[in-house]
Amino acid sequence: MCKPRLAGSLSLPTLLITTLLVTSFPALAQSTQIQGIIDGRTGATMSIKVAGSPDTTVLLSDATNVQEVEGVFHGRKKEMPMTSLIPGLPVQISGSMNAQNQLAADSVKFKGSDLKAAMDAQAGLQPTMQKVAANSQELAQQQAALQAQQAQLTAEQQKIAANKAAIAAANKRFGELGEYNILGEATVYFANGKTTVDSPDKAKLLQLAQQAKGITAYIMQVQGYASAVGSAALNQRLSSERANAVTQILEQDGGIPLTNMLAPGAMGTSSQVDSDKTAEGQAENRRVVVRILQNKGIAGT
Repeated sequence: MCKPRLAGSLSLPTLLITTLLVTSFPALAQSTQIQGIIDGRTGATMSIKVAGSPDTTVLLSDATNVQEVEGVFHGRKKEMPMTSLIPGLPVQISGSMNAQNQLAADSVKFKGSDLKAAMDAQAGLQPTMQKVAANSQELAQQQAALQAQQAQLTAEQQKIAANKAAIAAANKRFGELGEYNILGEATVYFANGKTTVDSPDKAKLLQLAQQAKGITAYIMQVQGYASAVGSAALNQRLSSERANAVTQILEQDGGIPLTNMLAPGAMGTSSQVDSDKTAEGQAENRRVVVRILQNKGIAGT
């Protein structure tokens, strides 16, 4: 005899189905699907830019299925590695949100044409980034070279300033004391159009420099001259170059410091000592006169 069924009671199969639906509902509620563009990727996480919404962080795992799809209904599918998930790639992601508000991806799908476009964009960007890096390195090298040149220039300027100050102090000292006594003199002669000092004259200059070093507070005066043959500009240049050549010998070979020398004088064709109408007279005028001076105030005369 069959037992009567209570009104409103459920059979065992019905109860199992109902329990399954109730326990499965929260999982179904958490399923999420988004579409966007990969904005960046670091390891197992991706940042997805979704239109009209904040960026979404997507968590990848070994179980994530990455597929390339094609066709109107995405009927053609191809398994792809995760390395194909590059910035700029439009993707469709399905998964569930975890406790860290990340979308744990079950699947990531994209079109093959979109992947090619993203890869082309990356390829175009890479040379630009390399060029920027190369330009930055070149700029850094140029800045370092400029700093080194500036440091060298500063050192040279300081050295020049020190020399000028010493020369100015010496000239000022001698200028304030008045007239000078001439304690030694030598004349160097030059060939026509030449500025080179011959060996005998060089020996004469070195002897005069040695004499000057034995004099208290001496100063050397160098004055260059030229004959009146040729243009005035040429003769002025020759007189200057001759005076500089003698000064260089006195300084470098004779050991006379610049502080004990007046600026070389380019006298041109002034103060001719003989007539330029004869070869002998012209030779006398092509000269540099060097004098050892001592201020009368120092000498006490």
